[in-house]
Amino acid sequence: MEKNTGADEKEKVAAQDEQSVEERQDNTIQSENRSDTADEAAVAERPAEAETAAAAEAAPAGAKAVSNGSKVWMAISAVLAIALVVVLVNPPFSSGSDAVANVNGDKITKDELYDEMVAQGGSSTLGNMITMKLIEQAADDAGVTVTDADIDAEVTRLQDQVGGADALDSMLMQYNMTMDDLREESETQVIVRKILEPQANVTDQDIEDYYNANKDSFATPEQVRASHILVATKEEAEAIKKQLDEGADFATLAEEKSTDTASAANGGDLGFFGQGDMVESFSKAAFALELNEISEPVQSDFGYHIIKKTDYKAATNPTLEEKKEEIRNLLVDQKVAELSSDWISNLRAQAKITNTLDPSQNSSGEPAATATPETTSASEGDASASASPETN
Repeated sequence: MEKNTGADEKEKVAAQDEQSVEERQDNTIQSENRSDTADEAAVAERPAEAETAAAAEAAPAGAKAVSNGSKVWMAISAVLAIALVVVLVNPPFSSGSDAVANVNGDKITKDELYDEMVAQGGSSTLGNMITMKLIEQAADDAGVTVTDADIDAEVTRLQDQVGGADALDSMLMQYNMTMDDLREESETQVIVRKILEPQANVTDQDIEDYYNANKDSFATPEQVRASHILVATKEEAEAIKKQLDEGADFATLAEEKSTDTASAANGGDLGFFGQGDMVESFSKAAFALELNEISEPVQSDFGYHIIKKTDYKAATNPTLEEKKEEIRNLLVDQKVAELSSDWISNLRAQAKITNTLDPSQNSSGEPAATATPETTSASEGDASASASPETN
């Protein structure tokens, strides 16, 4: 059966989020996982999932960068909840006593809604808002600005890290986010990187060491991309093959006749897959086809397949020079992530913050008192005096 490493990788990425994000998104993630499981049962060795797995295996460094490298960025995703608070608690109601709902004549007021939302997650949401405000102020102080080109580059980087456009779309679905949401979130990540990147020194030796330690993971196996139509009997498959030979459109027939509903919705497309990602009979037939050639009926434990080979990727074994820039970006990301925690802590310590929901986050903005030579000497003198024979 198909390896489900693609779905596992998505769960690992999600598991790195801050706890508050996990709690809010848990139902969405569970729903997505149930859907993945149902789809898997429909077809032999689902290559669409295999493509995600192969992409993740081909770029493990990127996956590592997501899980280790941008904890701050992932935590800031929680700020999306703020928009919901604003929409529900502000317009169109002008007073806290106005009803936001009515149940059999009993109203739920705006104030009641606000109090419940604060109780459910107000403290963590406000904490994230404070962090966002500190980062914005730091950007102003540093003269850092973010352009559309910066956002485009950041989205592309994240796409590469998670294994491609399809994997990024899946991640966004897990968090109930749109691409516009992601672009808005990326602005903060760009700010943090621009401020901290000058401190993230990465040498050529660092890059070479990383490449040597992960050389095997950069290689990718030979892959094909194929579409298929899955039916229960050989007679059905032969009838479909006859229609295709007479000029029928493969995608249209897949949508109409394939019992693999997941791939049928995409015209039978299964994405890229390697030799070991499919049952043997399917894999052997797909790899033997010429580009755009359509197979005779191929039997597997799931029924009979008509397969069309649509693309091909040769095996790769990238050199250090080919991967140098990618590795440099990865290591910079990791160092920025390491620096960001202390940086944000320092921003908080140096800021005057009053948080009425969580007073533990308050700070005076004044540096901690440090001992002067005079006070140190005096203290040492007092200590010596107390320990002298006369005082004893």
